[in-house]
Amino acid sequence: MPLTPEQVQTIKATVPVLQIHGKTITTVFYKNMLDAHPELNAVFNTPNQVNGHQPRALAGALFAYASYIDDLGVLSPAVELICHKHASLYIKPEQYEIVGKYLLEAMGEVLGDALTPAIHEAWAAAYWQLANLMIGREAQLYQEANGWTDFREFRIAKKIPESSEITSFHLAPVDGKPLPSFRPGQYISIQVFVPELKYPQARQYSLSDKPESDHYRISVKRESGLNPAQPGAAAHPGYVSNILHDQIKEGDIVKLSHPFGDFFLQDAEATSPIVLLAAGVGLTPLTSILNTLTATSTQRKIHFVHGARTSAARPFRPHIQSLAEKFPNLHATFFTSHPAAEETQGADFDHAGRIDLSTLDAEKDLFLDDQKTEYYICGPKGFMGAMKAGLAAKGVSDDRIKMELFGTGGVPSA
Repeated sequence: MPLTPEQVQTIKATVPVLQIHGKTITTVFYKNMLDAHPELNAVFNTPNQVNGHQPRALAGALFAYASYIDDLGVLSPAVELICHKHASLYIKPEQYEIVGKYLLEAMGEVLGDALTPAIHEAWAAAYWQLANLMIGREAQLYQEANGWTDFREFRIAKKIPESSEITSFHLAPVDGKPLPSFRPGQYISIQVFVPELKYPQARQYSLSDKPESDHYRISVKRESGLNPAQPGAAAHPGYVSNILHDQIKEGDIVKLSHPFGDFFLQDAEATSPIVLLAAGVGLTPLTSILNTLTATSTQRKIHFVHGARTSAARPFRPHIQSLAEKFPNLHATFFTSHPAAEETQGADFDHAGRIDLSTLDAEKDLFLDDQKTEYYICGPKGFMGAMKAGLAAKGVSDDRIKMELFGTGGVPSA
């Protein structure tokens, strides 16, 4: 049932409370729920529980939901993003029952008597309003998967190092059945058992090649837990990425989800120019888009721009350069933040430093003279925010900018 006007006002009145206590509520929620239902550890990203990313993200989502409770259309893009991720983890309707129970109980534990019966009732109604919306959308996504409604076994057909930190995995279905296509830019979830945790973990990785009927390809960056830009800011090494790099061998079996994701090439048959802007491992979905475009269209103007910390860390450069040599309409530009002493500009890289839109020609590189040009961006949060702001300053409207973000959180608005 829809919320009553009184309940809507009650929810909006709790916005300041969530701003202050939201992270405490979500931290208590996750702890209590996972203590009572340890099987759900296989669904949630354990390092993001430890480092607080997951509670912060949920707290932000609750704050946004309460703020726009009377205008949920504003949240549609965020809801779509979350539903695709849920579908890739095969979240079930009954799990929403568990989440709702422990979320409301956490509110009571943190807020005490301040959570009056009226506020509790309003939030219960608000939770199920959102939950039913998401359950319905996820049911549609499962239906579109045509029977692939649980993790499926795949064999590692090839394991190919692409750079100093990125390795590609060619994944072939054990049952030998033809694979469904996907929209270039989408991802799969891969699930592996983590001995250290004693339960499985799943991570989303973008498909890094055009659709094929006999295998998928993902290209995975080893997450060392070290940040070269902040030597003292060590984080937890990625469980799944390190297992894939160090332990998984050709011939081994892993489990995959059907492809999902709301970031993808909108129209492979379009003729308008397209600019692909990537930093680091963010080039993986854009490589899928590039390979699809060059396989289906040879006339569309394309500019592929990639920024890497070092040349050794950059994957796919020979492949991208070979495509640029083959297709006159395709141009590639490489930025390197820290070129090696023996490297020379023009041969080993095009520009030293991070990607800077001001160094790119407005018409030749960014195609700003065409109001139909599309821009696809993928990389770290700061990079994406800078690229979007830079394009907006040059007059590019939001509807022509498509962005993807790895990890916990949302796409930056600026």
